[in-house]
Amino acid sequence: MTTTVAKTEEGTASPYALSHLDALESEAVHIFREVAGEFERPVILFSGGKDSILMLHLALKAFAPAAIPFSLLHVDTGHNFAEVLEYRDRVVAAHGLRLHVASVQDYIDRGVLKERPDGTRNPLQTLPLTEKIQSERFDAVFGGGRRDEEKARAKERVFSLRDEFSQWDPRRQRPELWNLYNGRHAPGEHVRVFPLSNWTELDVWQYIAREGIELPEIYFAHEREVFQRGGMWLTAGEWGGPKDGETVEKRQIRYRTVGDMSCTGAVDSDAVTLEQVIAEIAASRLTERGATRADDKLSEAAMEDRKREGYF
Repeated sequence: MTTTVAKTEEGTASPYALSHLDALESEAVHIFREVAGEFERPVILFSGGKDSILMLHLALKAFAPAAIPFSLLHVDTGHNFAEVLEYRDRVVAAHGLRLHVASVQDYIDRGVLKERPDGTRNPLQTLPLTEKIQSERFDAVFGGGRRDEEKARAKERVFSLRDEFSQWDPRRQRPELWNLYNGRHAPGEHVRVFPLSNWTELDVWQYIAREGIELPEIYFAHEREVFQRGGMWLTAGEWGGPKDGETVEKRQIRYRTVGDMSCTGAVDSDAVTLEQVIAEIAASRLTERGATRADDKLSEAAMEDRKREGYF
C-alpha cells in the first residue's frame, strides 16, 4: 500500500496520509476482517464480473499469506457469457477455493421456476440464491453492490440485515456511525455485506489498473455479433434473441458490467487498454447499470422490488 505526502494544518508535509484508493482498500480490508471475526459461515458472491473479482482480490489481501476463510457462491442463470465462466473456474482453481453454484436451470428443469416471456433469467435468481443461503447456513454474504450503481443500492448499509426469508426492509437497517458495523441477527436471519459500498465505477477501474488485476476479455473492446433491443446492444443466444425484425450485425463493443446475456447490454467502444477504459468511464454521464442493464428498466422500482424479495 502506498502513501502520499499531504499538507497538515501547519503546512508541513505528512508522509502518512493515504491516497483515495488506499483509503477505500483499507476500509474494504477492515470489513472483510470484521466479518471473519464476527460470523461463522460467510460466503462471497462471485460471478466472474469485475466487482466480484475486485472483492476476491481484496479478500486475498486481507488474509495473506493465509487462505481466505470464505467459500464462493455463484448463481448461474444458464445464460452467462462463456468467457466469464471460463475466468471464474480458472480463478477458483488457481487459488484452491471452494465454489458453490446455485443453478437457475435446475429450478426450471424441476418445474419450480418458469421461463419469462422476455427470456431474461436475472429476476429468476432470487429463489436459487435464497435457498442456497438457507441450505448452506451462510450467515454473512458478501456482494459487490456499490452505491453509485442504482438508487435502491444507494439506500444500503455496509451490513444489510435480511430476515428469515432473505427479504430486505430498509426500515430495519442500522446506523453505521464511525464505521462501526452491527452484525447481530436472529436465528435464520443473515447479513448481506457490501465492502465496495463507497467505491465508484471509476474507482474500481483505477484500482484494477494499479493492482494489475486480470479481467475477462469482454470488458475490453472486441468484435461481436449483436442486435439492438431497447436501445442496447445484446448478444444473440438460445435465450430468445434476436426476434423477428431484430438484425444481427458485427460491431466493436465492450461490456461495462456482466450478467445474464438476455439483459446485459454492450456499449460501442474502442477501449482496448485499461487506460482507455478509464478515460471512457471518466467521460460517461450514465451509470453502468443505467446504460447496460435491461432488468433495471422493467419498472421504476425494479431493483428495489427485487431486493425486498431477497435479490442483491
